[in-house]
Amino acid sequence: MITFFEVLRTNPLILSAMIAGFAASIVSGIIGSYVVVKRIVFISGSISHSVLAGIGFSLWLERSQGLAWISPLYGAIVAAILSAVIIGWIYLYHRQREDTVIAALWSIGMAIGILFISQTPGSNVELANLLVGNILWISSTDLSILFIMDALVVILVLCLHKRFLAICFDEEQARLQGLKVNCLYMLLLILTSVAIVLLIQVVGIVLVMTMLTIPAAVANLFTSRLSRMMIIAVVISILLTVVGMAGAYTFDWPGGATIALLAGIVYVLSMLLQFSRRRAH
Repeated sequence: MITFFEVLRTNPLILSAMIAGFAASIVSGIIGSYVVVKRIVFISGSISHSVLAGIGFSLWLERSQGLAWISPLYGAIVAAILSAVIIGWIYLYHRQREDTVIAALWSIGMAIGILFISQTPGSNVELANLLVGNILWISSTDLSILFIMDALVVILVLCLHKRFLAICFDEEQARLQGLKVNCLYMLLLILTSVAIVLLIQVVGIVLVMTMLTIPAAVANLFTSRLSRMMIIAVVISILLTVVGMAGAYTFDWPGGATIALLAGIVYVLSMLLQFSRRRAH
């Protein structure tokens, strides 16, 4: 750990990666708490996998069509938001087909992304980085975009937290209070899609649901108050990022996979601790 922090102080690449991890951790704890409480983990999984379509299309435009200004991050944002809107519309107006549409978007998004990447000239190392994560791949431009999205999410949550709280626990009561439940639900899915894009930069598409849900799930074991749950989840997510990055550097492991594995271990240990406490009482 001492060696890692020495490198962190002297290596700007690793420092940028750690800053990106912090930015993603804040959104992970906040939005992940909504996802866990609202029980939309499956929906979030579909959004995360359909993002590959936008990433693949962006890479194809960048290399095959010479549009150098297009970043895969732009495609990820567009694809994530579009998937969130489609899923939200199906949920609100055609609930009987919700599971089918979610599964279809999941597979179609992945297939489109892989097809575009296969037709993109040059090395396809981006596919591996995006699937399993490579936090060291983040550029200064990506870092700026991440901070902008991070700030937007935090500001919206601060303004709308009570409304989100209402629709998470009792939609019917929220309607009786005059809240625009459908609009709030759609906005929550869009914020979830933004959080997913942030986390993909850290742990990749395959492992993104680990970091979106596990810190919040662990926090939920220790408190039932949503605001407190968010704070604990953010702290857990930051600790997982720091320790995971340090472990990855020490053992020369992939950063995203190390962070995700550590998160899984923490969750299992937390569950065992809760179980032992209940048996003791």
